[in-house]
Amino acid sequence: MSFTHAASRTHGGPDGQGVPLHDFSTNSNACGPCPAALAAVQRADAMRYPDAGYTALRARLAAFHEVDEARVLLAASASEFIFRITGLAAGQGARAVWLPPHSYGDYAQAAAAHGLTAASQAGDAQLLWACEPSSPLGAAQAGLAALVDGRKAQTLVVLDRAYEPLRLSAAPTLTPQQLKHIWQLWTPNKALGLTGVRAAYAIAPMEQAGTAAALEQRCPSWPVGAHGEAMLTAWAGGEAQQWLAGSLETLREWKVRQIAMCESLGWRCLPSEANFFCAQPVLPQGMSLQQALAALRAQGIKLRDTTSFGLPGHVRISVQPPAVQDALGGAWRKSLDFV
Repeated sequence: MSFTHAASRTHGGPDGQGVPLHDFSTNSNACGPCPAALAAVQRADAMRYPDAGYTALRARLAAFHEVDEARVLLAASASEFIFRITGLAAGQGARAVWLPPHSYGDYAQAAAAHGLTAASQAGDAQLLWACEPSSPLGAAQAGLAALVDGRKAQTLVVLDRAYEPLRLSAAPTLTPQQLKHIWQLWTPNKALGLTGVRAAYAIAPMEQAGTAAALEQRCPSWPVGAHGEAMLTAWAGGEAQQWLAGSLETLREWKVRQIAMCESLGWRCLPSEANFFCAQPVLPQGMSLQQALAALRAQGIKLRDTTSFGLPGHVRISVQPPAVQDALGGAWRKSLDFV
């Protein structure tokens, strides 16, 4: 199976119409920005290069995760790392990649760019992607533990943990022991409400030091600028973590209200453990989902069509403050009045 039709550059956030007045299309923490992280970014010295080895930052992140410093790799963004590790896998002879049934488009985009095919079974792939809480569903990934326990010695297994800091319920599927043997990809800008600051990092498996070194060789110099370095430094600090914990309590309350509001519109909301969920709107006869979303966008409200995730007929919506939720409800009812 090829990725001829699978990969597209579809994302949430600002678009050709500018910044949405009310943006449900990205999963950024709606309580943000985190004051400590924002202040750190604003203080960043943009007149100088960061330390090319990110010595202090890598040590801080390693201490935060209680891992050896050699296992911490910096990345310009999650997407940059996705393409880099896919390129490495291809260069090492990988022929196929395995993806979750619904997943972020850049996994497939990177695979297509490097000539990898899609494997229907995890055992037939040399690169395996996982994400939990998953996107777009915000749920546990079915079969994740079996996927990790059944991996082959040379297989690269990458767990995208972008939404782990924004988990509102349940617990991670994998144990600390299982996590030691797979790649972990972290992108704190979502949890901190600073998605415009591009910076990420990965934690290598304990037994793949050679792969980590090879990935470092493929990395350009200074993948993270001064502002990204400042954000990641703040992320691993107590002040930011305290703020994040408090924000999760608020998001839980907002989520309950938002699901009730969506259900009052007749939408079917799918289960989720994160600060976002998928819903299936009920559309009037003759109106497509794309037309409905365009009508909302004209009123300054943007939702994320999940067709590119392999989930047509649904939208992914992030949890927003009550006033923004009410704006969505009012705009939806207004759109239907024109049908």
